[in-house]
Amino acid sequence: MAKVELKNLEKVYGKFQAVHGINLEIEDGEFMVLVGPSGCAKSTTLRMIAGLERISGGEVRIGDDLVNDKAPGQRGIAMVFQNYALYPHMKVKNNLSFGLRLKHAPKDEIAAATDDVSHILEIEEYLERLPKQLSGGQAQRVAVGRALIKKPQVFLFDEPLSNLDAKLRASMRVRITDLHKRLLEEGMHSTVVYVTHDQTEAMTMGDRICVMKEGRIMQVADPYTLYQKPANAFVAGFIGSPEMNIGDATLGSDGTIRIGTQVLKLDEKTLSRIDKDAPSEVTFGLRPQSFDLVDPENGEGLLGRISHVEFMGHEIFLYVTVEDQSFTIVVPASGMEGQYQRDQQIRVKPRENAMHIFHRRTGENISLSA
Repeated sequence: MAKVELKNLEKVYGKFQAVHGINLEIEDGEFMVLVGPSGCAKSTTLRMIAGLERISGGEVRIGDDLVNDKAPGQRGIAMVFQNYALYPHMKVKNNLSFGLRLKHAPKDEIAAATDDVSHILEIEEYLERLPKQLSGGQAQRVAVGRALIKKPQVFLFDEPLSNLDAKLRASMRVRITDLHKRLLEEGMHSTVVYVTHDQTEAMTMGDRICVMKEGRIMQVADPYTLYQKPANAFVAGFIGSPEMNIGDATLGSDGTIRIGTQVLKLDEKTLSRIDKDAPSEVTFGLRPQSFDLVDPENGEGLLGRISHVEFMGHEIFLYVTVEDQSFTIVVPASGMEGQYQRDQQIRVKPRENAMHIFHRRTGENISLSA
């Protein structure tokens, strides 16, 4: 079993508390992503799981073992770092097998394991090369292979793709997730804990995602739930690209919401989701993809003016100013070339059931009650 459990985990540096008593259960064989902005303590949390940071309070359990005081080599983990951490003087085959050679594994076992791992990661042709002769993507595959060859209970990835270009990041995302699925199919239930600041990586790779902010967990859920049912305004604004439109508004007792001086009538589905004890002063959230463009002369929707237009290929991003609030609106590009211009007046209408309502002070999503 390779379940990872964090109980009231804390990390304190002098007078500064970096991690505030977090609780998280990662199931055997699960691919868990820790995501959040720089400084949210996701890497610190990973390093405490690995044994590279001393725990200030709480517990880390791997399987049935309490590992607080165990050395990294006794925890059944393997770690892949952002900077690859390959030995520059060793050829790829020796980098791969280094851990097994340290354990004095038999030569035939080392050779078989090296062949198997290099085949899985498609790096057979690089075995005789030095790290300096590899591209970034090739070096990262070697780093993954060096972790894989140990057959650990838990794989720990600390922003492993951040040094790669966009195309390589996309291909490596697929390789790593496919590798995890293959290991599961072959009965090797290795658990993955993967740290990234890139929400696209998080959404495309994780079985579940743990969103962190300032050393606290904001929400843990599968990608669909995070996107459709964010627990608070922070998660709503962090997950999704382009990010959610968020701003201040006033809820009316007559089933309306006022944004600036403009009033929207809320649909029945949205009204049914709003906490009956919701305050009048709230924060609204609307995804850029959740608007329809309507006739500017029509009284429904929000009237605004285009401040900027970005053609993105299959989509067009419209940056729209509605009174003193800025909105990003995403519309299909097909047949729309040249239709939208800077300073053009447009009216946008939120789709049914698209609006989220957040408590303005706490940030809690109060439109999830139904």
